[in-house]
Amino acid sequence: MSATSSDNIPGMETNNHYQKPDVQKEQENAKKEFEKTKKELEKIKNFITKKYKFVQAISVLPPQSIKFFIEEEEAPKESEKFVHLNLIIPDEKAKEAPKIQKEIVKELEKSKEKVWLHIRPVSEIWEICMDQKFELSSAISMSFPLFDKGILGGLRVAEIHKSLVLQKFEKYVVSYVMGGSIVRGDTVKTSDVDVFVIINDTDVKRMPRLELKERLRGIIYKYVMEASSLAGVQNKLEPQIYLLTEFWDAVKDAHPVMFTFIRDGVPIYDRGTFMPWKSLLRMGKLKPSPEAIEMFMSMGDEVIPRSKRTLMSDVFTNVFWGVTTPAQAMVMLNGGAPPNAKKELVKEFKKDFYETKMIEKKYVDFLEKVVNTWRDYEHEKIKEIKGVEIDSFLKGTEEFIKRLKELRIQIEKRFNEKTIDQIHKDTFELLKSIVGKMPQEKTIESFEKDFVKKGKFSPQDLRILKNIVSARQEFKKGKSNSQKIDIARKDAEILMNDLVEYSQRCDLASLEKGRMRLKTKDKVIEILNCDGKTFLFESGKVKKITTKVEDSSMEEVEKSIDNQKSKQVVEVDPKVFDLIKKEIGKFEILI
Repeated sequence: MSATSSDNIPGMETNNHYQKPDVQKEQENAKKEFEKTKKELEKIKNFITKKYKFVQAISVLPPQSIKFFIEEEEAPKESEKFVHLNLIIPDEKAKEAPKIQKEIVKELEKSKEKVWLHIRPVSEIWEICMDQKFELSSAISMSFPLFDKGILGGLRVAEIHKSLVLQKFEKYVVSYVMGGSIVRGDTVKTSDVDVFVIINDTDVKRMPRLELKERLRGIIYKYVMEASSLAGVQNKLEPQIYLLTEFWDAVKDAHPVMFTFIRDGVPIYDRGTFMPWKSLLRMGKLKPSPEAIEMFMSMGDEVIPRSKRTLMSDVFTNVFWGVTTPAQAMVMLNGGAPPNAKKELVKEFKKDFYETKMIEKKYVDFLEKVVNTWRDYEHEKIKEIKGVEIDSFLKGTEEFIKRLKELRIQIEKRFNEKTIDQIHKDTFELLKSIVGKMPQEKTIESFEKDFVKKGKFSPQDLRILKNIVSARQEFKKGKSNSQKIDIARKDAEILMNDLVEYSQRCDLASLEKGRMRLKTKDKVIEILNCDGKTFLFESGKVKKITTKVEDSSMEEVEKSIDNQKSKQVVEVDPKVFDLIKKEIGKFEILI
């Protein structure tokens, strides 16, 4: 089947003629290969599903993929000719895997068929994806199902859809990521399968981005029905399409939806983009924008009037999210990744603020009470709640939100202090390597007189330097604010880039003084004189020449280069050239 002309997008190179993944044919071949063992496999399946009712899926791995699993799991080479049975179990049963395997293997030994058993919890499949071992995750997705509660079907329809999208837009697909119920581990045969497709639009110039997104959405959505038909499942695929530029803007602003997507999503295809985002989020490097913080905080402000107008269920919902969401915002503002509200929030909140003496214990206790009450409510341990208890929760929430607003000011003040001190320190450390070590005022005077007025740096650099000093002084006096600190931070990046570039130019100029090219009869050889040594580079090897010629290394070269940076003069012993002549023969110096 070929794509129609309406599928083509101006400015994007697509594979207009492609072969659909012949999944049905592949499955037919697999069926024939183990048709004679089908009855035995059916017995094994019945034994497993009857004894272990918690099993999520049982399937036969594709023969062509067995080598990957043998290499990954260090299975015997002879097992490559076996039928490989893949068993997926819930994470909470992972500790029982050795016992389960022993009992199933005992049952398998009753059969004459050669079957190799793989048991893995759901989380291990996601770990395979996180490690970008997509050939393994693809094989699991496309394995022949003997039994499935829904996870295998969800994986299969996503894998087929991904293949169709890649065949059309492989050059432009940045990441294809799964999320929602299938990743949480509570999917069933009728569950929606949430996937996110991120398309690189940075080199598409002949079409407005809004129009481009709509065209992409139309084409990619067209493949949904095709993938569902090929997969033969009831799971409905729900793709979300993002352009890389709009997605990156949302990530930079720490949009809550993107936080959740990056935190919980699992890639089944990634070109080195999604996993770095995930790592940055885990390290707390994706900072929320002021707008995002305001949005989180506003949920707390609205909880009181909203709760008074709702029934018990709404009160619990409003109180829980109205308390936990601002608490999450404070952890994020403090530099941490957004913790799970039901599992990690209390622990992280306590560690960040109570253990550092930034907040009183009663607020940690209240947060814990809200989370525990919500958990009891979800598990239906609480059937009703008295009005006086609701009033107590609402009053506690009001006090909690008020205290968090004060905490926000504390966090921002501490962060601003750390930021402006670091900016000041980094800037003057760089200046010290250029103008020399001297007091702050003398440093500024020297920078202006010897570098700005002589055209080595721009007047803008001097203005930024003075603004950094002024912003720090104002902060110490309590006259600054977050906006001024942020302006100083952005301006400082410009100045520090200029300082680093100038320093590197000076270092390069110093090194060029000691660099020479020697021409022999049949080749050109490079030598480098620095730190009182001469290094000879020939045929991928490094030799050091002092009073003799001996082997060296790039580590020694780099160390000598660092030492040379503090010296103005390159010293070369004339006797070195006699030793070079003995080493490489007659030569002439190229100018």
